Amino acid sequence: MNAKTPPDREQLAAVAAQCIEAGEFHKAFSACQRLNREFPDYPYGWYLASFVMKKVRHHADAVKAIDRALQLCYTHRYQMHRAKCLFDSGDRAGAMEAVGEMRSASFDDPWLHNELGSLLHLLGDQSGALAQYSRATELDDRIAEFHFNKAAVQRYLGDAAGSEVSFDAVLHLKPHEFEAYTGRSQLRTQTRERNHVPQLQDVLGRTSFSAGRVQLHYALAKELEDIGDHENAFDHLKQGSDTKRRGMQYNIDTDLQIIAKICESYGAALFDGQIQGCASAEPIFIIGMPRTGTTLVERILASHSSVFAAGELNTFSLELMRLVKASPSPAPASRLDFVAKSAQVDFLALGESYINSTRPMRDTSPHFIDKLPFNYLYAGLIHLALPRAKIINLQRHPMDTCYAVYKQLFKDAYPFSYDLDELGQYYVAYHRLMQHWNEVMPGVMYTLRYEAVVADIEGEARRLLEYCGLLWEDQCLRFYEDTQASTTASAIQVRQPVYDTSLGKWRHYSRQLESLRMYLEGAGIDCG
Repeated sequence: MNAKTPPDREQLAAVAAQCIEAGEFHKAFSACQRLNREFPDYPYGWYLASFVMKKVRHHADAVKAIDRALQLCYTHRYQMHRAKCLFDSGDRAGAMEAVGEMRSASFDDPWLHNELGSLLHLLGDQSGALAQYSRATELDDRIAEFHFNKAAVQRYLGDAAGSEVSFDAVLHLKPHEFEAYTGRSQLRTQTRERNHVPQLQDVLGRTSFSAGRVQLHYALAKELEDIGDHENAFDHLKQGSDTKRRGMQYNIDTDLQIIAKICESYGAALFDGQIQGCASAEPIFIIGMPRTGTTLVERILASHSSVFAAGELNTFSLELMRLVKASPSPAPASRLDFVAKSAQVDFLALGESYINSTRPMRDTSPHFIDKLPFNYLYAGLIHLALPRAKIINLQRHPMDTCYAVYKQLFKDAYPFSYDLDELGQYYVAYHRLMQHWNEVMPGVMYTLRYEAVVADIEGEARRLLEYCGLLWEDQCLRFYEDTQASTTASAIQVRQPVYDTSLGKWRHYSRQLESLRMYLEGAGIDCG
């Protein structure tokens, strides 16, 4: 470049874009500074600057820069970026307002519709997300990603048939989109007359990619179990889980030590006398091991006119981490040190910050449900921070629980679930933790057995509502008619009345699970 000829704005923008592409954000920031200084009326320069700020998590600066771009030139792309910046900053209400402007607009960019759908999904508006994904597929039906996103949201909304059509479209366009095979297998109970077993076996035989083979093994395990071929179902399940476990960096001893440290740090003395936490009675926590009926109970309660289902929130743990880090004492040196320091936080401040931070995720109902199963780790701390909050602890037969966890391919959570020995160790630690909570704060948690709900749904629902201080409403028994989306593994099942076909399912595999049963019973857990 001739030193006497200053670069034009397109050249500077190209340099910034190249640095962004290379992940060199410090250089990109410098290029954007020069670009915006020399060409302050160039909207694309401010968009690039906002993009860099978003990447390095300078959220407020990212919003300011994109606002400047929008003042100079309104485009749907800039508005979409602004909504994402607001969401990343924690301003969900602002993000929803920003996407509201886009939803009423007309534009023909399928990728932008797909982006808008993804943000609406994150904001909890699954119906809105579906409309955007559908528009994306209308504009270009050759993109597998659009069909996959549409299939996922259709599943959340209970449209199993529509979701299967969309997953089929994904696999037609992209046969190696392995997650689509697993997602499709979960949509319905497969039959001998109508299943995907031959196709899955064929694709598995031609696939060497380990992550793909994991998905295919789990899909085959599900469909073979559905058609009654339990021997081969478990063989595929074990192959899938073994392969998954080999690809993970996980040490169960860390989790076991954390649970033991929780029991040590939260002794009975913490719960003696008047607990000075936040006085809000809005939250209803549903906790328990995954696959124990937490979603079913959530749907029963959420059918009540005074209750809103806010979903699986990670808000409590995030607010706890924020308070511990903000403490004047030295930062935690380890996860065990974090547990010890968590018992010394300002419980009132924790409760209030939790209530305030959840407001964008819920409506104006008197109560809201936080259904994050592994909040069982925080049950004592929840009571200290929110002594009027309700805590519902779901329990299920230990072997049914462990088998249901073992056969579920989780996206990120529950790393202990892919090895039966580790699963047994974790379950024993979890069981002891729940015993500890009941000992140090007796009568606080409401324990509800999944089998009892299946056997007498009306009786258990009435007792549950009484515990929550709610008057009886008949629609709580018609929870399966609720059109609200469910983003859990039980998204399809909760659209049906209560059924008992999942009770005792582990007994089909009693031989393969014998060592697990013996381990649990050796720890004093009744598996009869």
